[in-house]
Amino acid sequence: MNLDFIAQPLGALLKMIFDFIGDYGYSIIIFTVIVKVLLLPFNIKQTESSKKMNEISPKMKEIQEKYKNDKEKLNQKLMELYKEHNYNPAAGCLPMLIQMPILFALFYVIQDPIKYVFLDAATFDSITKSFWWLTDIGKTEMASTLIRIGGFGIPIFAILSGVTTYYQMKMITPSGNKVDASQKMMTNIMPVMFAWFTLQVPAGLAIYWVVSNIFSIVQQYFILKPLKAGKEVK
Repeated sequence: MNLDFIAQPLGALLKMIFDFIGDYGYSIIIFTVIVKVLLLPFNIKQTESSKKMNEISPKMKEIQEKYKNDKEKLNQKLMELYKEHNYNPAAGCLPMLIQMPILFALFYVIQDPIKYVFLDAATFDSITKSFWWLTDIGKTEMASTLIRIGGFGIPIFAILSGVTTYYQMKMITPSGNKVDASQKMMTNIMPVMFAWFTLQVPAGLAIYWVVSNIFSIVQQYFILKPLKAGKEVK
């Protein structure tokens, strides 16, 4: 799928921010926050739906196991469960479907700034790409100098990527015995996968991912807090 019709306006936005800020690293951070704010209505719906889905998932498994040989009864009981918990499966899918092309386009923009942001290699090569301890955020974190402690290189953004991914997933995962094995596995494996992924991409993309995760954690805190309060009142 060609997503240039989305990636090009996003690239123009990042270039406009860079022209104003003059620092590529901070421009990526501001760009990430702006995009997350624009996607906030969709993220709120998706977070609420994911939280509810995770809460009723164990009951869904029980119903699927109990009525696995009776499809009609299975569908009836699932619909009753959805109605009881005021859950609409489509409510979580639609925001994700809307966001997916935008998220892929964002990946293209940060992954290939020459094509989408600066429009030619000479311009991109001429800008300063050092950021904090990184010497060049156009390269991977491994190639852009790690923080060194006692002779060992520490991939800070990869660690932050894993930790923030884990915490973000943990926030919408039910506590205690309500968590099934597949949820536990996803919560433990996904952060490791994203930490490894962060080491393979340009450090600028790693910055985008970590800032995006931190924004989502703060966002989820304010979304989920009233939901928890409402349950306690009930």
